[in-house]
Amino acid sequence: QVQLVESGGGLVQAGGSLRLSCAASGRTFSTAAMGWFRQAPGKEREFVASISWSGRTTYFIDSVKGRFTISRDNAKRTVYLQMNSLKPEDTAVYYCAAAGVRIASSEADFGSWGQGTQVTVSS
Repeated sequence: QVQLVESGGGLVQAGGSLRLSCAASGRTFSTAAMGWFRQAPGKEREFVASISWSGRTTYFIDSVKGRFTISRDNAKRTVYLQMNSLKPEDTAVYYCAAAGVRIASSEADFGSWGQGTQVTVSS
């Protein structure tokens, strides 16, 4: 298993940017797909983005395409979510997750989760 710790959340005005980081420890990070999920108050947790172990394959939900990017640095054991042009509807707790496969895009593929970091976008 991999242990994950998110950071970088906070309060930002609409149109602003944040970069979330996920620091991983364990023995499987270099061969595991990584993803970001979010959960807004009163809503189900939803998939946001994922990146394959190599970094060459990424997935995004339509609502964040063109605004968010996901990247990873396996040497640093860190995954990033760069969030630009933030909207109030992006407000949520964001979770980093690790999968036991090299490519993943559904919640069922992910078995390790971070504690979450709050992102609040004001209008």
